[in-house]
Amino acid sequence: MQRLKIDHIVRCMEITSYIQIAAQLIVALGILNVWLIRSRQATIYRGGSAQSLKSEFAAYGLPGAVFYLVGVLKVTAALALVVGIFTPVLIAPAASIMLILMLGAIAMHFKVHDAAQKYLPASIVLVLSLLILIL
Repeated sequence: MQRLKIDHIVRCMEITSYIQIAAQLIVALGILNVWLIRSRQATIYRGGSAQSLKSEFAAYGLPGAVFYLVGVLKVTAALALVVGIFTPVLIAPAASIMLILMLGAIAMHFKVHDAAQKYLPASIVLVLSLLILIL
């Protein structure tokens, strides 16, 4: 009976680990896709009427330097989430940075009175970042 309980606990820990890794990869690959591959493309999620990531920051009234700072932070945090699969010490700082940046993204969408659908990607990344931190 005792062995069965231990096996169950170990199995739950394994499942939790897989969920955390999946969340890390979803966040990391999503951010890397937006910032490195699709930054110059229009999407239905861009803030205001922006047609690119850089013009989205302008639509929020943010200076160009903020675009580059946020880009460096997001790409670095995304890479740290991937590396964190093998070096767990990187996970909490990277997920925390991502969580803070997503709060900022949601605030910017709110600032320009975007439709609810435009909040969706930032909201999903926010929830996943919180999940990563909890697990």
